[in-house]
Amino acid sequence: MKLSIMVVAAAAILPLTAYAENYAVITNITPNYSYHESYRYEQSCYVEDQPIFGHRVNGGAGGGDVLAGMIIGGLLGKGVTGKDKGAAAGAVLGGIIAADSRKANRIVVGYEPVKKCEAVNVPQTTRTIKNYKINYNWRGVRGSSYTYNNYSVGERVPISVSISAK
Repeated sequence: MKLSIMVVAAAAILPLTAYAENYAVITNITPNYSYHESYRYEQSCYVEDQPIFGHRVNGGAGGGDVLAGMIIGGLLGKGVTGKDKGAAAGAVLGGIIAADSRKANRIVVGYEPVKKCEAVNVPQTTRTIKNYKINYNWRGVRGSSYTYNNYSVGERVPISVSISAK
């Protein structure tokens, strides 16, 4: 008798918990996604006009230009060296410089389209499934949970039901 009273007293003081494994029917599934930013290289091409160079030949130096170059060169040569040989050398150099000043000039004569390509870093967002939120029904009681399993609507899923007295 004493044992029976202790069991009843213990039952009144301690909460009672009953566990049962049951199966609920899945009514809805919602995937949850995570997004990751990454970069990839992509080739980008474009057409650019590249100049075509040619030479335009000016007329040769005129006699007056060469004579002026010789006179200025002679005067500078005589002034620098103080001798007649320096004047002669300056005159020759002045004439050569005057004649060279009328050489051909490099000029743009047209344009040519040229295809150019380069690697470009392009951002991209990748979407992956993080988990699933499932809604289910067990004996008229609705519930929801998160899972990593890929269930289908109508599939049965094991659930734990617990009832506690306080």
